[in-house]
Parts: sequence; structure tokens; C-alpha cells
Amino acid sequence: MKQEGLGEFQELILLAILVLEDDAYGVSIQKEIKDKAKRKVSRGALHSALTRLQEKGLVVSKMGGATAERGGRRKRFFNLTQKGTRAVTLARISRVNFYQAIGNLDFGKA
Repeated sequence: MKQEGLGEFQELILLAILVLEDDAYGVSIQKEIKDKAKRKVSRGALHSALTRLQEKGLVVSKMGGATAERGGRRKRFFNLTQKGTRAVTLARISRVNFYQAIGNLDFGKA
């Protein structure tokens, strides 16, 4: 089975969804990436990436209930599929393999 690689941004989104668990929707994912990766993400870029991740079968979404605080609008919540979980796991293994191969690199000089 061919395994598609993840781009860095896609990987960050998948990781944010995993961290947020059942509270993973656009704004919360955006905030999680900003807080953890120190990376500002536009709403448009995030939604485009989420659409691509759905098309690849890495995430699924469902609509939540309407809330008064959102003017009656509903949130779209995201979860990883089994394929998405496998993609994150393979990305982690790949990164760990590289860091182990580097050894005792002094990251303070970077």
C-alpha cells in the first residue's frame, strides 16, 4: 500500500486535532498551532488544508449544535481517521529515526 507523505502544515493540523480531541474545530485548531508551534495560521489556509485532509481520508468532520454565542451558527468538528492516525505515526517514526541518526547534535548553535 502506497503511503502518502504529510507536509509539515498538514502534520501540525493532525497533531492539533489529536491534542484537542473532541474540541477540534477551526478556531481551536488555529489557536493550538499558534500556541504550540508558534506559527500564525490564516483561517483560509487552515480550511483549505482541512478540506485536502478530508479528501485524502485522513480526517472526518461532523457538525456540532448551534450555539447562541455564535449567533446560531454551528461548528464543524474534526477527528482523525485510522488512516490519519497511521500517517501521524509514520511521520513521527521518520522524524525520530533522523534525530537518532544525528546523535548528540548541539542545537544551541543553530
